[in-house]
Amino acid sequence: MAASASPSPSSTLFSSRSSLKPSSLSSLIYRLPVAVNLRHHRNPQQFIVLSSLESKPTVLVAEKLGQAGLDLLKNFANVDCSYNLSPEELCTKISLCDALIVRSGTKVSREVFESSGGRLKVVGRAGVGIDNVDLGAATEHGCLVVNAPTANTVAAAEHGIALLTAMARNVAQADASVKSGKWLRNKYVGVSLVGKTLAVMGFGKVGTEVARRAKGLGMHVIAHDPYAPADRAHAIGVDLVSFDEAISTADFLSLHMPLTPATSKILNDENFAKMKKGVRIVNVARGGVIDEDALVRALDAGIVAQAALDVFTVEPPPKDSKLIQHENVTVTPHLGASTMEAQEGVAIEIAEAVVGALQGELAATAVNAPMVPAEVLTELKPYVTLAEKLGRLAVQLVAGGSGVKSVKVTYASARGPDDLDTRLLRAMVTKGLIEPISSVFVNLVNADFTAKQRGVRISEERVILDGSPESPLESIQVQIANVESRFASAISESGEVTVEGKVKDGIPHLTKVGAFEVDVSLEGNIILCRQVDQPGMIGTVGSILGEENVNVSFMSVGRIAPRKQAVMAIGVDEHPSKSALKRIGEIPAVEEFVFLDL
Repeated sequence: MAASASPSPSSTLFSSRSSLKPSSLSSLIYRLPVAVNLRHHRNPQQFIVLSSLESKPTVLVAEKLGQAGLDLLKNFANVDCSYNLSPEELCTKISLCDALIVRSGTKVSREVFESSGGRLKVVGRAGVGIDNVDLGAATEHGCLVVNAPTANTVAAAEHGIALLTAMARNVAQADASVKSGKWLRNKYVGVSLVGKTLAVMGFGKVGTEVARRAKGLGMHVIAHDPYAPADRAHAIGVDLVSFDEAISTADFLSLHMPLTPATSKILNDENFAKMKKGVRIVNVARGGVIDEDALVRALDAGIVAQAALDVFTVEPPPKDSKLIQHENVTVTPHLGASTMEAQEGVAIEIAEAVVGALQGELAATAVNAPMVPAEVLTELKPYVTLAEKLGRLAVQLVAGGSGVKSVKVTYASARGPDDLDTRLLRAMVTKGLIEPISSVFVNLVNADFTAKQRGVRISEERVILDGSPESPLESIQVQIANVESRFASAISESGEVTVEGKVKDGIPHLTKVGAFEVDVSLEGNIILCRQVDQPGMIGTVGSILGEENVNVSFMSVGRIAPRKQAVMAIGVDEHPSKSALKRIGEIPAVEEFVFLDL
């Protein structure tokens, strides 16, 4: 990321692009949020100036956008609507553009940013997912990326309900049968929805709207979302349950979870085996959350009676796909957001975000890294990593079904409040808490907004220490209140899930879990074990990991007193197999353990 000489992480910076005289600037200036290196500039308050022939920025719209959005853009910018561009054509055009708007069909690759010659300042994704935009390259080239995450919520929920009802009553199959000249009333007997249990997997905006509509159809609705507040669910008559309870008790599953490493192929052979025989599945979220080959096997075995799918791992899917051709599967070509109203809403939302960014505003829907002054970033770099990893650890220690609503971050420092700006650290804790279980990309720009949107209150507390203020921080502590934990020892004496860390020799370390003092580097992954403190435990666990070719990087034991309870923290470079973890759990002296993915 380019460095900035700004006094504030959220300041907007500008760079020169013209030799126009100062007297001609007033009507030819517009601001762009781009981070630039100003160490070789005499004046950090410089501007991007357009030539006299181009008094407005240029926005390239590379895929079809609703007219309302186009009209909004045209009031501010020169708009070039060029659809179906090849990658080469896009790279050629982009050097003449200040902003680019795409949907899901255009790949905004590193080559696009490099071809822009530094002019491209904003990429707008008209929709939610940003898989088609190279975020790393965007950040490196000082380009802000924004999306439109809210406008298609109702449309996606309605499509989910449409697929639910069509599947239950065999509408698609019966329609095809009648059109082929048949009249098979007995073959297409459906099932009723009234009194059936629907498990909504992912209780965000779309999942919540699906739940509301399903309740109106007389269904009993439960939901699983490790991050959703229980009171929000209870307000509409929905019970939050664990993942295993949701999939094992549901008659219908409706998927609304993001595609993350944790949710990729989460519906697989192992989890299909836990489901009720005859379960029915709807997916209007992301194709990759289902192992499609495993779904075919579950359909053939009768575990899954029917599936209705709007999204697929590869889109469009192969014509000879066994899943697509299966007689008990209803499919649509990613139509979740395809209503006239949703298309117009998305167009307006993305146009407003792009115009705001071009005017120097930092949008709440920004999805890539923030602009941070070089000196601040350099000093805080190891603490930034520590803050994010403590957030990741803390949220993984929360038991499923517990809604995270109250988080406290405590900074211990010898510096006064005016000498320690914690906004970036708070943003990174938020990033660690939210990103592992969400498709949202959290940064300094959108961290507070994202937390508030999810009903999470993040408070900060500072403990002023005596000593030299040379180091910005002594420690960071993250506490999550009013939740149950997957690892009971992580609950502090005051009742919160608590983790604490320090930076030692530039490396983040975990130094406290609950009431137990530990010392383990936050590199790779961590296994936490609560055990009876007795000789041979380190060797026993180490031997199991060694036999599985899992390298142990650090190991630390914190105990209450000799021969009493102790917590062992083990840093590992690889992911241990399920069998290795099972063997650790079966050691008689091990009372509980948890594997944490960093």
